[in-house]
Amino acid sequence: MAVDPTGRDLKQFLAATPEEPVVMLNLLRFAEGGRESYERYAAALRETFLPRYGGEVLYAGDGGPALVAEEGQAWDAVLLVRYPSRTAFSRMVADPEYQEVTRWRTEALREAVLQPTSPWATG
Repeated sequence: MAVDPTGRDLKQFLAATPEEPVVMLNLLRFAEGGRESYERYAAALRETFLPRYGGEVLYAGDGGPALVAEEGQAWDAVLLVRYPSRTAFSRMVADPEYQEVTRWRTEALREAVLQPTSPWATG
C-alpha cells in the first residue's frame, strides 16, 4: 500500500490551482510500533518545515471506531494541515532536509491517505 506521493502525483497536484491555499487530509494507519517513528516525523514537521513553508496543523487526533464505514476502514490517526498554496507544499516535499526526515513517516505507516481539499463555496 502506498504511503508517499510519487512525482506523477505531485505533478497532478500542482496542475490544479497551484497558488491557492490547500488543506491536506491525512488518514494514517500505523505499522506495528510505528507511532513513535511518526511522532519524530511530526515533531520535525511542526518545529521546522511547517514554519518554513507557512503551513499549520489545524487538527491532529486519534481515530476511533468508525460510525459509518465498511469493516476495517477505521484509521489510527487523522490530521488536517493547511498550506498557503499547493506550491508551498510542493517546495516543502522537495526540500532536501525534509526528505531526510520523511523516512520516519514512511517506516511508521502501513497505509495512508493524503488528500488535498478545497473549501466549498458558501453563500
